[in-house]
Amino acid sequence: MNCLAPRRRRPFAAATSLAVLFGAATLSFCPGFALAADALLTGPLIATEAILGNEQFFVRYESPAGEFYSGGSWAQRIDLELHPQGRFEGPYLVPLEYHQPERWAVLPKDAIRVRVLPVEHWQAIRARLFRAVMPDEPAAGLIINFSRDDYFIYRHGDGRIISVPLRNRPAGFRIAGSLSMVSLLDSGRPVVEAYLAEQGIEERRLALNTGDTGLYSLPFLYLNLDRRMAVFARLDVGAGRVARAPVVPAAQTLGHVARSHLTGIAVRPLSSLKRLFFVLTDTVSVPLQGGPANVPVDYVPPPLSHASGMDLAAWELFLDRYTGRKASSGTIDYLVDGEEFFPRLIGAMEAAKSAIHMRTYIFDNDDFASSIGRLLRERADSGVDVKVLLDGLGTIISTTETQESLPPDHRPPSSVREFLEGDSSVKVRQTPNPWMTGDHVKTTTIDGEIGFMGGMNIAREYRYDWHDLMVELRGPVVGEIQSEFDDAWVHAGVLGDLGWFLHKLRGQPERQPGVAGYPVRLLYTRPENAEIFRVQREAIRRASRYIFVENAYFTDDSLLKELIEARKRGVDVRVIVPIVTDRGALTRDNALAANVMLANGIRVFIYPGMSHIKAAIYDGWVCLGSANFDRFSMKINREMNLASSHPPAAQELRERVFEEDFARSPELLVPFPERWSDHLVEVIGDYIF
Repeated sequence: MNCLAPRRRRPFAAATSLAVLFGAATLSFCPGFALAADALLTGPLIATEAILGNEQFFVRYESPAGEFYSGGSWAQRIDLELHPQGRFEGPYLVPLEYHQPERWAVLPKDAIRVRVLPVEHWQAIRARLFRAVMPDEPAAGLIINFSRDDYFIYRHGDGRIISVPLRNRPAGFRIAGSLSMVSLLDSGRPVVEAYLAEQGIEERRLALNTGDTGLYSLPFLYLNLDRRMAVFARLDVGAGRVARAPVVPAAQTLGHVARSHLTGIAVRPLSSLKRLFFVLTDTVSVPLQGGPANVPVDYVPPPLSHASGMDLAAWELFLDRYTGRKASSGTIDYLVDGEEFFPRLIGAMEAAKSAIHMRTYIFDNDDFASSIGRLLRERADSGVDVKVLLDGLGTIISTTETQESLPPDHRPPSSVREFLEGDSSVKVRQTPNPWMTGDHVKTTTIDGEIGFMGGMNIAREYRYDWHDLMVELRGPVVGEIQSEFDDAWVHAGVLGDLGWFLHKLRGQPERQPGVAGYPVRLLYTRPENAEIFRVQREAIRRASRYIFVENAYFTDDSLLKELIEARKRGVDVRVIVPIVTDRGALTRDNALAANVMLANGIRVFIYPGMSHIKAAIYDGWVCLGSANFDRFSMKINREMNLASSHPPAAQELRERVFEEDFARSPELLVPFPERWSDHLVEVIGDYIF
């Protein structure tokens, strides 16, 4: 019996043992092989022979079910590091694509055998590796960011190094820091080489048994020390697999939309009619704005200006007058990607003494969002005031989508609100969506002292799959974020407009100023006030040196025209857009916008994946947050951005986000091919995005 038939690659799912920190693979069973499945899950697979070819690999192993022959294709490898730094190749996972009792009939001519080390060697290497990175402080551990999951490693009282999923971190242990897989492997290479030298092992290519067992276990590890490569294999047994239960969204969606337009309008008549007025007004104005003018074939953009840039002090005084309020103050700590943000958020929530107030467009029902939900429930049940304000439509629609990386055994709750509120003290309110408008703000405040804001929702893709940005804030600006939350929370309550009016009459409570920091200001999009749009348009008009923008959605023609005019003045305009987005056809809309910018001399960089970052720097003035460069974010939905002219804040954003993303994103040098349907998509995008 030969079972070398190809099998479709499955998404990564987390194992439950320590070895999950170091890779993964898939297992499919041949007909008649199912009886061996349970035995494979109850004991370790011990490799006794490993053979490597240029295109395939082969492993003979002993198991509780007997001796078997397995292997797979290198072409099926999956890169486990979202943003590799180039210092270490991999880590990769490869699927074990078949299992058969007979030896392979034919091996490739280029095949070589590599030495197989027993489990004891792996255990010793693993212990040394963790000790090399473990903090010295008592009751402290590290988060290891392992592509699709976070694990907490800590030193047990008896000296052992223990690893558990982050959600199972033992009580009393704090997070001392986090480490990516690439950083761990890179720093661990000398540890591995020193151990092998001590043992007299001279081979540079080795296969190791890990001793890992069970569903999604990681039984084998391949190391090539010359290429600095780590490749792992995972056991993924088909029996007992639970697919994600399909959530039927129709009833929830229709019910929420009906409440938004019936009950919602009854309790929020003024705000609902105001939204309708501004939606209709803006819809009528879209075709009157027109798109960017066609560029002559022989157009040559002017040379770049050497101007000194905006007078930022004068600019801040202008903003005081333009917005009708002075800047607040505080400190900004940039958190790039979910790898930096979510451990910081989780740590802050665990340390909260009195209140956790979260406002988010999406709170998904995937495995990662569910773990955040469980933490909120635990904190609420311990006496912390936990409030979660959801955009109703955004959350409902998101729960109908399945991420490719979702573990197949996850059982999603059918209702996020019921999951958070059920048998817990968490308070949840859903923002209504009259006329299909939404609350796109993403903020969390902890005890009124720490604030988080930016582009990330509570969902798996923001933690593991997408490039995104949040900031941690301290100081008086946190009080302003808290006040905005309080207003939105009251308005989403049963009294609606009346409750909001009474709340405003009572005034805001006195708040402790906290650390003063440096000037920062919050900017808003509200139905009656396109402040984020107007302020950024003015910044584009005033910029004389450079404009850097990174945004996933470029459908606002008016801002696009302003960027083109800035380039005509000699401003160095550079834009980063992702090669893919979560809106499908909108990618083509981005392609058209990129072509227009390219034709007008704007440098366009294509991020190799999904970048959800919404940030810009105009001559040293930074503006970032939840607002896209599209019509709804700029003029209709509720949005919140943060802005500052503080030079170190601008320099850090430039270095950590823009310069790194310019370096990793290929520059567009020739226009994207255009289809007749793209222009229809572009017109539709102006109205619905």
